[in-house]
Amino acid sequence: MQSKYTVFDRRYLKCQPLQARESDLQPENIKELLTPTNPFSAGDWLPFIEAVIAARRASRPVILMMGGHPIKLGLSRYIIDLMKNGWITHLAGNGATAVHDFELAHGSGTSENVERYIKDGQFGMWEDTGTLNMVADYAWINNLGLGEALGWWIDTQKSHPQYSIYRAAYEYNVPATVHVGIGADITHAHETCNGCAWGGASYRDFLIFANTISQLEGGVFINLGTAVTGPEVYLKALSMARNVATQRHETIANFTTAVFDLVQLPSTFRDGPPDKDSPGYYYRPWKTILYRTVQDGGFSYYFCGDHRDTLPTLWATLSRGS
Repeated sequence: MQSKYTVFDRRYLKCQPLQARESDLQPENIKELLTPTNPFSAGDWLPFIEAVIAARRASRPVILMMGGHPIKLGLSRYIIDLMKNGWITHLAGNGATAVHDFELAHGSGTSENVERYIKDGQFGMWEDTGTLNMVADYAWINNLGLGEALGWWIDTQKSHPQYSIYRAAYEYNVPATVHVGIGADITHAHETCNGCAWGGASYRDFLIFANTISQLEGGVFINLGTAVTGPEVYLKALSMARNVATQRHETIANFTTAVFDLVQLPSTFRDGPPDKDSPGYYYRPWKTILYRTVQDGGFSYYFCGDHRDTLPTLWATLSRGS
């Protein structure tokens, strides 16, 4: 069957070198590992920390699912150190995490001014970042997940690998997965993008993630600043894992979840989200991570705060509790 519709001709696109772009975050501005002078505080903080410590002492997974914003805020070193010391045992992120991580490792900085560059269609059109399309091709051809291929690529090809969370995951043998939505990331706009490669490599990452979720009993799932991709990927993976567990007369129910975000939730969030006529119902982390998936024996925590406060406090508290 032949399609009736015309596709955009990418041959006419013009990309520029990444060094020509003004970026909000330069590698030298990535934050050092420092104990916060005003640490984040919440009534449920220490019970949550105890759950993380208990999970690791029992050799259960602690999964970090994140969006790209913590990287843009210069917090990569905290995530790297948490993996290095065994606190994070699986790193998962959306496509933005791969883009920002790659650009930092490249050395030209990350986080562009969308308002400025979208005016003439230059937003996202950077030659160097388009190298991620080669990484996706390599992953797809070699039957690798995107995260693993990205970590290897940065380790061997980039001038600033020490800034990369995916390179660190590769070095410390932490599964790292990238969960993309085709069309959601700037590299998909490039002529060199192969959608089959991105889809195939990211789907392999999804299956790697689902395998980790299948071991979540007694573990911890942390959702850091991803309101759509994180909850939705977690939900499908958990259903897959529980489907197989049920057939084996096993359960995946006794685990801890935590959401770190900026949305104000009521203290009664564990009672469930409001009705569908309320905007709060459609905040996926609430109904999916904090409520629905922990109803059979799990427990959830919500921490509302700036990532620049919550993540360093998490690092500092776990470092003291090890």
